[in-house]
Amino acid sequence: MTDKPTAASALSPSDVLAPHASKESSTPIWLVSDAAPATRLEALDASARRWIEQARFTSAAKKQVIYPARGGALGGVLLGQGNGQAGDPSGPSELLLGQLAASLPTGLYHLASETPHAALAAVAWGLGAYRFRRYKSGPGDFSIPRLKIPAGLDDQAILDQVGAVWKGRDLINTPASDLGPAEIEAAAARLAASHGASIETTVGDDLLAKGFRLIHAVGRASNRAPRLIDLRWQKRGTPSSWPSLTLVGKGITFDTGGLDIKPASAMLLMKKDMGGAAAALTLAEMIMCAGLNVRLRALIAAAENSISGDAFRPGDVLTSRAGKTVEIGNTDAEGRLVLADALSLGDEESPDTMLTFATLTGAARVALGPDLPAFFCDDDAFAQALVTEAAAVGDPVWRMPFWPGYERHLDSEVADMNNVYDAPFAGAITAALFLKRFVKNARRFAHFDLYGWRPAPRPLGPKGGDPQTARAIFSLLAKELVA
Repeated sequence: MTDKPTAASALSPSDVLAPHASKESSTPIWLVSDAAPATRLEALDASARRWIEQARFTSAAKKQVIYPARGGALGGVLLGQGNGQAGDPSGPSELLLGQLAASLPTGLYHLASETPHAALAAVAWGLGAYRFRRYKSGPGDFSIPRLKIPAGLDDQAILDQVGAVWKGRDLINTPASDLGPAEIEAAAARLAASHGASIETTVGDDLLAKGFRLIHAVGRASNRAPRLIDLRWQKRGTPSSWPSLTLVGKGITFDTGGLDIKPASAMLLMKKDMGGAAAALTLAEMIMCAGLNVRLRALIAAAENSISGDAFRPGDVLTSRAGKTVEIGNTDAEGRLVLADALSLGDEESPDTMLTFATLTGAARVALGPDLPAFFCDDDAFAQALVTEAAAVGDPVWRMPFWPGYERHLDSEVADMNNVYDAPFAGAITAALFLKRFVKNARRFAHFDLYGWRPAPRPLGPKGGDPQTARAIFSLLAKELVA
């Protein structure tokens, strides 16, 4: 562990989101759109209208202006919504409220415009206000604007969702010097303790005794032992008839590529290679906070893909927990190996739904870019519902196929399968097909190949880690599994 400064200004969601019942005076935020421009706002007096006109403010998406009240005090804020569906990267324009949380002066604000998407607006504010300050010494010099949570909403539910995302971002943003497999386990243990969940961890050589040989092989070269983290939660008195949901996350805390070492430029963001684990834990926290009617299990395969004399090698043949042998065509395709063992364990209980989360392939990024995670699903109805819900909450996904014609790309002359295809085609699909071979009993399976990182500041957050897909899946599950 490295010595690190203590941030003097660590924030929590309650620092940026205030209860609606707060008696403190607040500044109005008006949402204007192409259909309802600023000229129709009756609340604006002549002075404010002249100010806005001189500022050449328009209702175009992301445009904003602060106008003064008489006497020079802060009068209010206008935020442009464009056509009303200009959320970033998708969804209602209320999601753009996050940019105000990162740009307005210190003070308390309230949403003055009526909107059917008030909850999304509040969540967006919370996400836009996030800052990772763990390694910043001193108090810093930045404003902390706050928003009153709109009336009629569940204040705690908003704070819970924002807080879960913040924790997921913190995990991804923390460098590997301070986040190894043991630290992921500690984060999962804190989560379990706060919600009365159980947790069991298999560490180091004990992985071999329990058949997790792929996880062990990937992590054995590091001086930080690999592990399989198994968290379980359900509400007291939960009947066995309630659906079971198993989340599986890739927790590679740093990926050198192993003996097939990455170039230096490709290692710069490899602290985020545990983004799948962060997404799974973020979703698990949302589910537990909301008390959804589900039997939840979260499996995190945590390891560091390092280089030493004990590193696994190209050409090695490893035996998975499922009993299938895998020839190692490339040690930099380690994520699918650790997931395979975790999937096998989860599949043994025949869950109703099993979901995997992983920063798995560059091929998915080439196809869809950083904002749009690829996902693969064997349930058409669930897939379509998720695409719709994900776009609506600004956490989009794009479905790709489990294309059976590419199964041949995983053939091996010496083992049951190879972990890679040796041609530069369909990398995301062949990786998904590899994982699917370890899912035989789950009634529904979906795999999410995400980037886990925001390359530049946007309304829903600053540059840095992001547990993509967690909000989208939670939003859908909250409708299916009403608490």
